Amino acid sequence: MVIPFDATAARKRIERFWSLPASFGMERNAYHNYLNEIVSDRYMLIQGLQLLRDELQLAATSQTEIKACGADLSLPSVVTTLAYTNCGDRIHQGEATKRYRDVVASRFATLSEIGELKLEAFFPAGGGTDNGSTLAHVTVAHQLDESLRERLYNGNAQSMALVAIDLKTHVGRLKEGGKRIYGKTRESPWREPRAACGAIAGALNHYNPRNLIHRRIRGDLGEANFKYLSQEKIFTDEGIDITMAVAAAIVAVRGIRNTAKALTEEMDERGLAHLTASVTVNRPSRDDLVIYLARATVFQRKIWIQGLGTKAKKYSGKLIKYAGEQRLQLTYNQEDSNNLSILEMPDGMQTAGFQPIK
Repeated sequence: MVIPFDATAARKRIERFWSLPASFGMERNAYHNYLNEIVSDRYMLIQGLQLLRDELQLAATSQTEIKACGADLSLPSVVTTLAYTNCGDRIHQGEATKRYRDVVASRFATLSEIGELKLEAFFPAGGGTDNGSTLAHVTVAHQLDESLRERLYNGNAQSMALVAIDLKTHVGRLKEGGKRIYGKTRESPWREPRAACGAIAGALNHYNPRNLIHRRIRGDLGEANFKYLSQEKIFTDEGIDITMAVAAAIVAVRGIRNTAKALTEEMDERGLAHLTASVTVNRPSRDDLVIYLARATVFQRKIWIQGLGTKAKKYSGKLIKYAGEQRLQLTYNQEDSNNLSILEMPDGMQTAGFQPIK
């Protein structure tokens, strides 16, 4: 028999989390986004709890001397597991992904007994997710076996499990003829420009109904967005075509929403999820940038989400002087990207849509 869950502390942490500011839509370096947005938010959700992410901490019942590493589960504790998506395109496997593993995964992914990071890693073409329900199910199912879950939950009434999921799409950026272009990049200075993300560009420019990836991306975008983005262009105030950047953003935001909804069915009452969505901007022979798009929490079948939206016609952009250069700032519905509304879905998949929190 599991002792009843005391959700008071968890709710207080979620409330404090949603009081933290967040800035969306701006091209910034990877360290800024990973530290100032993802890591700081995630630590707020587990502040004051004993963090359990090392397999050795779960060895209390071992018959060998390694049991000395086992954690005291009578303390309020949280077991963390981490999943992320990343486009399978090799241009999206560079330094931004390495920095993600160094900065984010190193703090929240499970650590094996020999010190290796154990992540749920998904590399679908086009980024986003192949299927949000599958991502949610696999991540939660692998987190804890039943006997360990029982030991954790019976150890302390406040103990819980944190599911951390980061969805990442990408878009290329380069200069041709002195003009900035989104949707293309070079793998090296000696290579010709090519589409990135190639799967998203292919789906929009040369849709093939027999191509399963094209069909999935079209589904992620939604029919209205697909028709708009394949027939129209979205330009910044300066006349820069950002159509592909917007498409990559929508795929990631759709992914966070679908995965959050699925988590309401996968997690028990002690499961707490924190999800983020972002776009990596691949630049030839320069550090990749990251655009932070959205964040969400899921707890006891309730979803809270904040960030850019999923309707292509509501996107706009402009260049802003930042860190000594002109950086793209995406805007949704002409709203202040530093003060976006927090939306709530109170009953998970049973509710049709999100409503602003008053």
